[in-house]
Parts: sequence; structure tokens; C-alpha cells
Amino acid sequence: MVAPVRTLRKMDIEWLGTNYCKHGHTYLSHYDCFVKEAPDASPFKERVGHFDIEASNLNANFGYVFSYCIIDNDKKVLGRVLRPHEIRSGQFDSKLMAELSADLRKFNRVVVHYGGDGRFDCPFVRTRSIKAGVDFPLYKEIYVSDTWRISRNKLKLSSNRLETISKFFGIEAKNHPMNFDVWCHAMTGDKDSLQYIWDHNVEDCESLRQVYNLLKPYTRLGKESF
Repeated sequence: MVAPVRTLRKMDIEWLGTNYCKHGHTYLSHYDCFVKEAPDASPFKERVGHFDIEASNLNANFGYVFSYCIIDNDKKVLGRVLRPHEIRSGQFDSKLMAELSADLRKFNRVVVHYGGDGRFDCPFVRTRSIKAGVDFPLYKEIYVSDTWRISRNKLKLSSNRLETISKFFGIEAKNHPMNFDVWCHAMTGDKDSLQYIWDHNVEDCESLRQVYNLLKPYTRLGKESF
């Protein structure tokens, strides 16, 4: 795993280059070891954000992002839902994608559920960002971990849906479940429906945070790019 030097302070890079992992290599050259060992003396830790979106369609050329949410391990929430005027004016998610890209760059690793390459969240927001002309994070700028993949490979459940995993392990799931009428009304810019979607988005992100922290010890932190 390559150290994310673009996002590190000079003092962090110097520390990584002068401190050593159990294999006798610097943490700068063995960044994978730094993430696994999490040395107490380190001036920083890998910044992990748990990320989820809600969208108006499953395909980015026919839909747009209603909201995005990122929750860190301190439970700080980043993101927002579209405002009614952004939908009614035809602006849709262009400004939202610029805000999302800035927030993503605050993290070294982003956790998703069924959101990596070939799945949903990451490809969807990348497509919408390119469409909007946004400076979206490039290859290997941010790493991604997918709890859907971890569950599929490491567990044996009837379904690898986030809600199934959460309920089985006693993690609180949605109090605002998917409601087709709400999603349809949100496409008209209905304020209450948009607020419902935001609440749903935040609940999913918090479930994701807890699921990832539960399953993380059973898998290798990969270097798949966001």
C-alpha cells in the first residue's frame, strides 16, 4: 500500500520516513504495516470515512445524487441533501458533487457498502462529478474498503445487504426505510421528502460505520482505489 503523501503534512511524512515497522522497514515504504500496527507514537492515523449516497436512479445518466453522507470514527457527519431550488432549477447535484469531492479528500480511506468498482456509490458519484466538471479524486488518491465484499468473503449470511448484516449482529438499522413514494416526491423538490432521504442516508452511514469496525479485524486492508 502506497502512503497517501498528497494528503499528509510534512511532519507526518518525516515521521513515517524515520520510524520502522516490525519488518525493519520505514512506515513510509511499508505503509500497510503502519495502518495495521497503528503505533501510539504516530502524530496521525489513517483517516477513515464511512460513505453512502442516495440517488434518484440506479444509473447516473438517468438520475442524480439526492444526498451524500460521510461519518468518521468520531461520529462527525459531513454532507447534506439537495435543496428544493437545486432540483427545480435544473442545477441538480452539480454543486453537491463539488462539495463531495472536497470532503472525500479529507480522508485516506473511504468505506462503502456495495459501492466499489463495478458496484454503485463510487462509480455513480464519479460519473456525476465528471459530468459536472468537478475535480474528482484520481486513481490511488484515496483507498476504498467495501463491507459488502468483506461480508461476501468472510461471512455466511442469507444476504449481504447492509440491513441484514446489521440486524444479525444487533446493530441498529434504519428507522427511515426506503419508501418509493418519498423518493418520487423528492424528485419534485419536496422539502419533507428530501429531509426523510437525508435521515435515511445518515442512518445507513452509521450502520456502515459499526459494521466496518466489527468486520475490519477479519480482513486485509486492501489498496483498491476509490
